[in-house]
Amino acid sequence: MRLTDFKVLTFDCYGTLIDWESGMVEALKPLTSTIDRPLTRNEILEAHARHESSQQRQTPSMLYRDLLSVVYKRLAEEWGVPASHEQCVAYGRSVRNWPAFPDSAEALQYLKKHYKLAILSNVDNETFDHSNWRLKVEFDAIFTAEDIGSYKPNLRNFEYMLEKLQGMGLARTDILHTAESLFHDHKPANNMGLASCWIYRRKQETGFGATMDPGETPSYDFQFTSMAELAKAHQEQVS
Repeated sequence: MRLTDFKVLTFDCYGTLIDWESGMVEALKPLTSTIDRPLTRNEILEAHARHESSQQRQTPSMLYRDLLSVVYKRLAEEWGVPASHEQCVAYGRSVRNWPAFPDSAEALQYLKKHYKLAILSNVDNETFDHSNWRLKVEFDAIFTAEDIGSYKPNLRNFEYMLEKLQGMGLARTDILHTAESLFHDHKPANNMGLASCWIYRRKQETGFGATMDPGETPSYDFQFTSMAELAKAHQEQVS
């Protein structure tokens, strides 16, 4: 299997293209700075993952920015610190400030010359619009949790994407799903019979950070530690 075998790259956004973990840690400082004992970065991210995943299961149609407001409230309760409604809302809106990884925009601009590009993300449309500006590329299709009414790893999200891409003349075998999260993306991609590419952003870290433990490690067809590595590997195949 070669990268050049595919016609479309479908991307997770947060954790793959946008540095959501750094964005979360920064935006949670109003909480974490008031806790009696210092929390490690991974302790913060793992607590966030638990509450986010639970809330996504309980309220699958809630907009992501509103869901994050609830996550902020749950974290405040867990850590025993006060949080105002205004702080909760502000955290939900903070996603628009989460930074892109330094290599994302340039790699996407290169890949756009060779593939159709699509987004499959656990986000709302308004929030993604701000992130898209940071990525500096025009995606051929954008599929959000708001559009679908559920959150990955629900297979409904992948079924929806496949149906819409089929309407654009793209078959399942044309798709390479490209993502960091084994839990949200690679495990369901396995279940859907999709080829996948692991952008292993957390290679130098322990644990799973802001994503849940997927259990048994799913399979994947390609692995890179960055979008820049993916673009370089493609360039080497076509040169």
